[in-house]
Amino acid sequence: MSDKPALPPERALPGRSFRLRARVVAGAFCALCFAGLAARLAWLQLAGEDFYARRALGQQLRDTAVPAGRGEIYSADGVLLATNASCWTIRAAPREIPEEKLALAARGLAAILELDETDLAEKFADRASNDCLLRRRVDQETAAAVRSFCAEQGVAGIRILQDTRRQYPEGAFLASVLGFTNVDNEGAAGLELAYDETLTGRDGLVLTAVNAWGYTMEQRYAVLEPPTEGNRLTLTIDAAIQRYLENALTYAVEEHSAAARGVGIVLDVNTGAVLAMATTPAYDPNQPRLVYDEAQRAAVDALTGDERTAALQLAQQAQWRNKAVSDLYEPGSVFKLITCAAALDAGAIRPDDTFVCGEHIAVAGTRFHCANRKRHGVQTVTEALMNSCNQSFIQIGARLGKEAFCDYFAAFGLREATGIDLPAEPAKSLYYTADRMGPVELASCSFGQSSKVSYIGMAAAVAAIVNGGRLMRPYLVAEVRSPAGALLQTTQPVCTRQVIRPETSAVMRQMMEAVVTGGGGQKAQIAGYRVGGKSGTSQKLDSADPKARIASFVAVAPIDDPQLLCLICLDEPHSWTNAGGSIAAPVCAEVLEQALVHLGVPRTAVPAAPALAELPADGDSFNGE
Repeated sequence: MSDKPALPPERALPGRSFRLRARVVAGAFCALCFAGLAARLAWLQLAGEDFYARRALGQQLRDTAVPAGRGEIYSADGVLLATNASCWTIRAAPREIPEEKLALAARGLAAILELDETDLAEKFADRASNDCLLRRRVDQETAAAVRSFCAEQGVAGIRILQDTRRQYPEGAFLASVLGFTNVDNEGAAGLELAYDETLTGRDGLVLTAVNAWGYTMEQRYAVLEPPTEGNRLTLTIDAAIQRYLENALTYAVEEHSAAARGVGIVLDVNTGAVLAMATTPAYDPNQPRLVYDEAQRAAVDALTGDERTAALQLAQQAQWRNKAVSDLYEPGSVFKLITCAAALDAGAIRPDDTFVCGEHIAVAGTRFHCANRKRHGVQTVTEALMNSCNQSFIQIGARLGKEAFCDYFAAFGLREATGIDLPAEPAKSLYYTADRMGPVELASCSFGQSSKVSYIGMAAAVAAIVNGGRLMRPYLVAEVRSPAGALLQTTQPVCTRQVIRPETSAVMRQMMEAVVTGGGGQKAQIAGYRVGGKSGTSQKLDSADPKARIASFVAVAPIDDPQLLCLICLDEPHSWTNAGGSIAAPVCAEVLEQALVHLGVPRTAVPAAPALAELPADGDSFNGE
């Protein structure tokens, strides 16, 4: 027997049919793979073309926005109020700054740009960074100094990009209305904010080729898409009338030491167009963050830390605030025009009705007096308005009734915003509704206390009294044009509602003229023009100072053919008097006379009225016990 192990049985070679099947399977597999690759390639070339093209461009190109200028703003008479000035923004690409130049670049640029050298050195030390901001919107001199420094010292990687900044050629003129822009050239207040979308242009674009390391290649590879400036605004503001208003109001605020500023509004009574609007003192929108009140600025600078920051913000907000639109105030006896017009229109009183003003009038246990406890005796409605008699208007309000009083208050638009095209107008005023109004509240509201309305709302309401009873919506932008000058939008006057009958309006115009010719508004008289008006001296009931007053006057001229209304308010005057008929009426007269002459309204012979002794006060302080 042999010791050799048994050999395995010999394998048979694959047959021809098996080899054929293997080739078929392999071929099918290859075909499937090829089809999949072909489908993938087709998808990449067709469906995914845009995606990969964008990725490639993103690696090969760097895009830089070219800021567009904002649209210009003009007055109705063509004065340029807001425009754009060229400036430059300085940026850096730290990875492109030569290593040996880092310290030199930080030291030199810090001195030119007035920045901290340590902070710049930290930014430049980030060698992975391809872009960082150094300084926004510098002037041409600074940009030239940066360019010279980089050229002389061989510092690469510093970019000087042309930019635009907002410029107000007239300085503080119309500041509270125009507003200003923030560091990003976006509207931050006033018309700049209200019309930000309209004024904002479309930025341009520069595409620059970069190499594999991310460094900028030759400038000849750049492609420019030019920026498009924003649309232009033309305002209803007449620059000449605005200057008359600002000059007169500024003088009055200074002369009478109005601690809480002054407000002035000039309206076209027939359209609601705002011809002038001012809050004084103002600020320069070219430097809006500087506190312009020297005493207030010194007080802020004396503080430190968070306390100083809070005080600075408060001071800035106060000077930016357009009181004419954003604040509510007690109108005082100017409101007697509303009560009188409502009572006449409702038939609660007639022009020849009489009322008695004695030592006081008692309403539900509360005694009300006229100013200085004056007793006017028996008076007609016109005489009550001329004398600004609180007691008579309490009786008129009682005849009208609280339901009708509140209805007319709402009809004159005094409950809600006027809808003027400026930001920050309160959505509603402070007032009593009929269900919350008792006899005492009706009495005090009837002569202008216990309610707070906006200055622009009060001006619009008085305009409705004299223009035939139509409440017109105030507005500031007359038209919008494209950068090329094409007209895009025109504002048409809007009548919100008919408040009183034209006949009532005619009677009120006669009464308002009597106030100026022989009553408490005699200082609003203008030689050659017939003027109607009403004074107000309201107590600030929510003030910590019980003596705080708002002296005001509203005047309309010519009262026989109403065209212009002027409302002047001096908030917390400290002068020889706080009577609106004494210190606010002359401001109205000055502004209206200049405006009427400017507009070419002819003077006419005005019959001289017998002069009455000047009233010691307006009779509209809150004298309730």
